[in-house]
Amino acid sequence: MYEHEQLNIVHRVKFGNAGIDIDIGAPDMNDTQDQTYLNVDKQEIEKFESIASRWWDLEGEFAPLHRINPLRLGYIMQRVEGIFGKKILDVGCGGGILSESMAREGAEVTGLDMGADPLMVARLHSLESGIPVEYVQETVEQHADKYPQTYDIVTCMEMLEHVPDPQSVVRACAKLVKPGGHVIFSTINRNKKAWLMAVVGAEYVMKMVPKGTHDAKKFIRPSELIGWVDRTPLKDKHIIGLHYNPITDKFWLGPNVDVNYMLHTISE
Repeated sequence: MYEHEQLNIVHRVKFGNAGIDIDIGAPDMNDTQDQTYLNVDKQEIEKFESIASRWWDLEGEFAPLHRINPLRLGYIMQRVEGIFGKKILDVGCGGGILSESMAREGAEVTGLDMGADPLMVARLHSLESGIPVEYVQETVEQHADKYPQTYDIVTCMEMLEHVPDPQSVVRACAKLVKPGGHVIFSTINRNKKAWLMAVVGAEYVMKMVPKGTHDAKKFIRPSELIGWVDRTPLKDKHIIGLHYNPITDKFWLGPNVDVNYMLHTISE
């Protein structure tokens, strides 16, 4: 096991009339060995850091996430039969769109991410909205070592396709959830249709997300994800697809999982 030196960065930000120090312990992303151990991709981190200030811009690069969030939240609440009072970990939380919406419903939410700038934006938005969310900068593997069987629910949305070892993330999520708890994943299927829709269509034709957001080689087939789940105490319970019609400009959930999909699992 490696020992990691951390560069502690303190961001001084303004909220109302008060200055707030936000201490973010940032690992050295230039160390190749650390990147491998930490299961992070430096380019992926930098990609989202560069546009972090626009996480809560409803017309910006993250507009699709804002638009699909009610569908994601609704699916989570339906599958777990409500989240009020539940202890939830949101893995790969970014700027906190899903984290904050779950906290608004009365859940005790911790958001986890490796991007310092998105986390700073998430913390500031939490202060502005008055909705408490705890945001932590570390990998899900590190968090699992510290807090095994801690959470009622773990969400891992649109994150697996952005890390070098997604199977490691699945194992960590399984470790973090309590027996009988829920883990919900979302990612993108790997096939020609998914490439056409999520890369060619979304990035180049409709320009819904920035070019280079996705690498089709990192997309994950449902059979692969379920296979990883089966190697943990998790059991898959339900799968559903997330769909978009460019003509009507509408998102909806349905049984077809050819492109985007969500998988609900329970720890047994």
